[in-house]
Amino acid sequence: MRVLPMGDRALLVELADAAEAQALHAELLRRRAAGSLPPVREIVPAARTVLLDGLDDPAALARQLPQWAVPPLSAAAQEVIEIPVRYDGPDLAAVAACWRTSEEEAIRIHAAAEYRVAFCGFAPGFGYLTGLPEQYAVPRRPTPRTSVPPGSLALAGPYTGVYPRSSPGGWQLIGTADTVLWDPAREPAALLTPGARVRFTVERR
Repeated sequence: MRVLPMGDRALLVELADAAEAQALHAELLRRRAAGSLPPVREIVPAARTVLLDGLDDPAALARQLPQWAVPPLSAAAQEVIEIPVRYDGPDLAAVAACWRTSEEEAIRIHAAAEYRVAFCGFAPGFGYLTGLPEQYAVPRRPTPRTSVPPGSLALAGPYTGVYPRSSPGGWQLIGTADTVLWDPAREPAALLTPGARVRFTVERR
């Protein structure tokens, strides 16, 4: 763990990998809920970092953080969000070929995994989901699409994501979900928030 000051009231905590970042994020939320974390305005996880912004005394927390015993993330910490998916994406065959398997087996592999939202970004409601075993990481497309339809289930590197709205994108598209991921009238507006557990259920193509 490496703790870096960011301005006068923030800290950036660098971790060894995504699992450590997710575990620290969960521990920070737990301590805040228990009232044992100093007041903080925002806790923002990323791939291997966690940002704490709006601290009254960041130096004091910076001294304490390396001494914390942070338990591994518990798989049963939250209910699972289920997202129905039609595995009908235009890149499904390419992903199956990358995995050296059939399209049906690629669907089974992807739907069998349980995912966790590591962090959010790119567009409102877009979550970067981890959970696929390392050997199933796939490259981005050599040429990004100028427009990806909303609801597209996509893969890139170790991540799975669902596009909440139409946008350019270079991820491999393997399916379609009708679930609304971002709704400003909902509280919270984002269905997927950091730490959430997610499963994809197979709909008929």
